[in-house]
Amino acid sequence: MDANELRFLDFIGQRKTKFNIPVYQRNYDWDKDHCKQLLDDILRCGRSQNITSHFIGSIVYIHTDIYSTGKIKDLVIIDGQQRITTVTLIYIVLYKLLKKLGREEDSEEIFESFLTNKRTEEKLKLRSTQNNHKALEHLINSDEYDSFSEYSKLIENYKYFHSRINEKNIDVIDKGLSKLVFVEISLDRSNDNPQRIFETLNSTGLELSQADLIRNYVLMDLATDKQELLYNKYWKPIARNARIEESKSSRVSDFIRDFLTIKNRKIPTKKDVYQEFKASYQLNFEELKKLLGEIKKYSVYYNRLINPENVKERKIKKEILDINKLRINVSYPFLLQIYDDYCNDVINGKNFIKVLQVVQSFVWRRFIAGLPTNALNKIFMRLYEDIDKDNYIESLEKSLVKKKSNQRFPRDKEVIENLKTKDMYNIRSRNRTYLFENMENFKNREPVKIKNNPDITIEHIFPQNPSAKWKYDLPDDEYFKLSEEYLNTLANLTLSGNNGTLGNKPFIEKKNLEDKGYKDSRLYLNRYLSKLDKWGVNEIKNRFGLLSKRFLKIWPYPDVTIEENENYDEANIFEAEDPTSMKLDYIIFLDQKKKLKNITELYAFVISTLFDLEPKKFFITDLQEQMELTNNPEKLRQPKKISETYFIETSLNSKEKFKRLKYLLKAFDLTDELYIKYLK
Repeated sequence: MDANELRFLDFIGQRKTKFNIPVYQRNYDWDKDHCKQLLDDILRCGRSQNITSHFIGSIVYIHTDIYSTGKIKDLVIIDGQQRITTVTLIYIVLYKLLKKLGREEDSEEIFESFLTNKRTEEKLKLRSTQNNHKALEHLINSDEYDSFSEYSKLIENYKYFHSRINEKNIDVIDKGLSKLVFVEISLDRSNDNPQRIFETLNSTGLELSQADLIRNYVLMDLATDKQELLYNKYWKPIARNARIEESKSSRVSDFIRDFLTIKNRKIPTKKDVYQEFKASYQLNFEELKKLLGEIKKYSVYYNRLINPENVKERKIKKEILDINKLRINVSYPFLLQIYDDYCNDVINGKNFIKVLQVVQSFVWRRFIAGLPTNALNKIFMRLYEDIDKDNYIESLEKSLVKKKSNQRFPRDKEVIENLKTKDMYNIRSRNRTYLFENMENFKNREPVKIKNNPDITIEHIFPQNPSAKWKYDLPDDEYFKLSEEYLNTLANLTLSGNNGTLGNKPFIEKKNLEDKGYKDSRLYLNRYLSKLDKWGVNEIKNRFGLLSKRFLKIWPYPDVTIEENENYDEANIFEAEDPTSMKLDYIIFLDQKKKLKNITELYAFVISTLFDLEPKKFFITDLQEQMELTNNPEKLRQPKKISETYFIETSLNSKEKFKRLKYLLKAFDLTDELYIKYLK
């Protein structure tokens, strides 16, 4: 690796040199603010007699030692694309403006020195990625930059420079450009590791996404033709599929994280997706093609999960839209595998819909019961392992029904008790929309849309700000209960196309308002209201009885029977059954599944893992004493080695081992990280 300080103009002014932006690089993404800062710096340098140079960072490139037709030197840029491209845009503006001003000699010098390689087959010095290269050619060859048919940041930034550079400041800018300096870092592929250097650059502020790093890792070390093949056939479709089309936002990093979760049965943190991918896959070209082919396949399913409008089957589309409203993103690793089974005819459309409905019932009931959401990622991470292809739906339902404690599938009684008093108005709007659309549209051939529908709103039957007539019509105790206990509950909420008109009017006026009241409403949720003459506690209770029955039909509890010998399932150690005389099937600790035979193995494994993770904690707390940790095994009755120099006592009964493990997990704040499964 060679590093030198160099004038920017001397670098890009090299004769017969091509600056190649490889396909694995992220796109050119400087915006107006970046361009403004650079141009302001150039103008300041050009006007000042005291400034002799202005540092603009580093440019890192690989000299391939490959020369194209006409002996053009090829430099592969791995850091510096944004600056080289932006300065090139400035030079295109200068070139055209000088030509317009009749300064042909100056214009021609810029064209031949900084924009093109004279008398060569491939003229442009800067070889950008496909769309950007077309934009660059258009800017140089056409006087009408607005006629470029595709969106490009190059076109937008050219417009900005075109608006600021004029006859008055053109020479100042030319002088400022001559003062730009940078550090040139030249890599030799045979001696240097470009990927490792690239990672170092990223850690110091390049701010690439995890997906960018993975793309570079996959493509960087390949020959150009192989890079382009893998990029165009695999990576480009993957990036296109893993994008939310409405907002144009990329979800490639999230998608790769879900793919790794499927493959490794371990959820990488968002910041470690690249490192996890790198640790999992070190492949040759043929193996890379196979891997990317599989990722591409799953990206098609992922596209439909995050863009339900792309789903052709109407009923499946409806369920995926609902999954999106609930934002059950943690279910994607599981649903991607189910989607694969559906597309490979392992299950039919009816069963696929049933799976989507079971997932919703499970998650929505947990929401109503107030159970923590952080348990869901571990549940869905391994749920597919419990699927029996011959009893698809039953095996799924049994797996979920067997969950205990914070992982449980809430039963009807628990759900109804919580639903009766739960505030269903001041919840996230997407959850509120999900609830009322499904409550209204169950078995409804003319579904009502709430989201983005100004004609339909959620209304309080007993108002948030009731008129004086409400207090006059109701006994004090009922008025208090309606305003304090029932105001935002399901039974006091309905849908209306006339919320502003109904307002805080007394109930009978809301009911009888001509063409706008409850009695004339065609909505299911107003059907019971149309038969009433008053609204009080009894009416709320009766309406809740009707709505709760409908709720249980929409989000049912699975109708499966769990045999006695099926009772053992994964359980957090804090809720697990008495371990006495129990044998282990496996454990899940820190998202890793491990086969262990007995409680002693479990005890030693957890202590060893945490000691390796943070040994200091054992000695600055009472953990050394609690775990009987010592470097002298002769002090122990049954010593077990947990590190090179330390041992623990294992001559304890299973209950005592569990007690000590719980103490240890609390000390490390890892109470939700150890799950065990006993053998049946």
